[in-house]
Amino acid sequence: MIKIINITEIIVSVLLIISILLQNRGAGLGGTFGGSFGGYHTKRGFEKFLVVFSVILSGLFIILALLNLIVAK
Repeated sequence: MIKIINITEIIVSVLLIISILLQNRGAGLGGTFGGSFGGYHTKRGFEKFLVVFSVILSGLFIILALLNLIVAK
């Protein structure tokens, strides 16, 4: 059981890293501090999919990490 959880957690973490790296919003240090002066940008299409996918993967990663702690006891 622990092996399955560990392997699943590794797969989810790799997918999470890839989905975050594919997001190109805020390229550079200026975007970190709100430097995009173009106003509010609505996410559409693949960009919206990446954001939703990243949120789902991060939630799944947290659940798997907690499950790993519970099963390991």
